[in-house]
Amino acid sequence: MAPVGEQDWRQRLAQAVADGVACTGPAGALEALRDEIERLIGPAEPSPLEVRVPVLGVDACKGGWVGVLLSPARPAAVLAAATIAALVELARESADLAVVAIDIPIGLPDDRVREADTLARRALPGKGSSVFTTLTRSAYEAPTYAEAREANLVATGGTQSASAQAYALRARILDVDGWLRSRPAVEVIEVHPELAFARMTGTPVRQPKSAPEGITARRAALGGVGLVPPAWFRGSGFAEDDLLDACAAAWTAVRHSRGESESFPDEAEVFSDGIPAAIRV
Repeated sequence: MAPVGEQDWRQRLAQAVADGVACTGPAGALEALRDEIERLIGPAEPSPLEVRVPVLGVDACKGGWVGVLLSPARPAAVLAAATIAALVELARESADLAVVAIDIPIGLPDDRVREADTLARRALPGKGSSVFTTLTRSAYEAPTYAEAREANLVATGGTQSASAQAYALRARILDVDGWLRSRPAVEVIEVHPELAFARMTGTPVRQPKSAPEGITARRAALGGVGLVPPAWFRGSGFAEDDLLDACAAAWTAVRHSRGESESFPDEAEVFSDGIPAAIRV
């Protein structure tokens, strides 16, 4: 499109306001003004995400864990480690963490399905399968999948078996569970990236997260809330979708640090392990 001179720009904006007022009154004028500005100079860039205290968003990956550290007035940093304890200590070398948000079940049930999983699934119409049902503690403590299925059936009175997907995260879940039992001096919350992306965009992101179109959609969602994902380093033990999930977790951590996060359920469940079980977004 040919460049628009300042005088022409002003005249067209004035005409847009006049047309809006003539058609629908002040509200219509404001709408026309906004649309004309966006057409002429493009939509406004979102303001950078305001980070008030250091937070760490974490996602499980092939190499263990990947984290995105957000701190006031500093660019986002990517960290990776084999254990959650090592990752948090790495982050603490450069920041006094206020919140750690992890995409992993926290608080393992004894004999039933967690309410957090059920509610999160309902909040993601068309993407509910991305929220798997957390197994019971006895199932995760079982050394084989076959034993885990049996343990879960026994614990739930025969009502719930165990999915291979849920059991596949056994090592990561027990890693976080053991770390939490050491009473780390930082607030730790459970998050779910797909819930976060749905809050960013107003609707669940339907494209698969590892597909090129899914990567593009999730990068756009993060950019829309002012969070530009850090560079993705190939061969670092995590995939690009893991990094974007960690960014989404960090976004939720920022919301939580401001007192803006939602909880599924409103009041966390507490099982025999004494660890509150709720998914935040």
